[in-house]
Amino acid sequence: MSSNTKGINTICIHEGELKDITFKGAVSPLYMSTSYDFLDVNIKRYPRYFNTPNQESLSKKVAALEHAESALIFGSGMAAISSTLLTFLKSGDHAVIQNDIYGGTRSLIESHFKSYGINYSFTKDLSVESFENCIQENTKLIYLETPSNPLLKLVDLFGIAKLAKSYSITTAADNTFASPIVQNPLDLGIDIVMHSATKYFGGHSDITAGAVASSELIMGKIWNLSKDFGGNLSDYTVWLLERSMKTLGIRVKAQQKNAKKLATFLDKHQAVKTVFYPGLKSNEYHNLAKIQMKGFGAMMSFELVNGYDAETFLKALKLIKPSMSLAGVESTMLLPSKTSHALLSDSDRFSQGITDQLIRFSVGIENKSDLINDIEQAISASHSKR
Repeated sequence: MSSNTKGINTICIHEGELKDITFKGAVSPLYMSTSYDFLDVNIKRYPRYFNTPNQESLSKKVAALEHAESALIFGSGMAAISSTLLTFLKSGDHAVIQNDIYGGTRSLIESHFKSYGINYSFTKDLSVESFENCIQENTKLIYLETPSNPLLKLVDLFGIAKLAKSYSITTAADNTFASPIVQNPLDLGIDIVMHSATKYFGGHSDITAGAVASSELIMGKIWNLSKDFGGNLSDYTVWLLERSMKTLGIRVKAQQKNAKKLATFLDKHQAVKTVFYPGLKSNEYHNLAKIQMKGFGAMMSFELVNGYDAETFLKALKLIKPSMSLAGVESTMLLPSKTSHALLSDSDRFSQGITDQLIRFSVGIENKSDLINDIEQAISASHSKR
């Protein structure tokens, strides 16, 4: 039976697992060795080459989940992203970058691309036309992030893939906010998919990792650079990540179910100005989400109306954790203006719609009523009495 015919939870649990031949244990054994024999072997194994037994096994699981031929596991999401970008961009090349992306990726591009001699253009908006308007003769890569952080904007993956192929340009998409449970960009024609595996893959806020998946040909190119950058993940953390990914399917589905209910609650609340969640029928990306996603994900953002202080609201929470990062089983909230987008100027943030009243909400698997009660009391505590 091929991985394409297996159910999603079966893939999460069993794909790529290592067999414990010696003791017949039910879970993959952990190979902690950093040194392997090189005599009379078919493969010379070394952690930095991404080919230890645990590294290889987990890569197979990621590839199966993203419907890819091959994958690599990295030490962080930014290790995965930077290695991929620098594989396909060299001095004199140009990249088209979505204007609404993760702050860490934006910092990499704005702070370091110039020193590499790499040119880039940020799109005006997320329309296919906006991406095409940025293409130059030396454009080698189009970089996407959908849903985007923190406003959950969507990019037409099929439309961008079709556009890029007409110009023979490689496409790469950050699929972190959706996870492969909700979205598979490769199926829509995108060439490379990336993840901060710290988020939904790990799911318990205790692992830092990254992942890239694509064709064998493309992954060979990424591996050739990455093996020299040293961004591999330790085998112990690889083993922990495999354990976490066994519940990826049921976790994301539970989180997604909660998110839809919480978004509806917030959308009707008098203290909330706007809810950014593609699962709401009023959201401008709702129809696109129905086409290219399997559900609407478990991330959202909402903006409090004037008269309610966002920072006071977060400090008043008793169950939901004011915390950076996202996608754990516990619900968390943060202020993008003070975290992921804090390095941007006020004018840049405001132009992207990121105000001081904006709160990003990563929905966990707690009981819906408990989350609503916590939000209600925090809203009351944050209301100005003046």
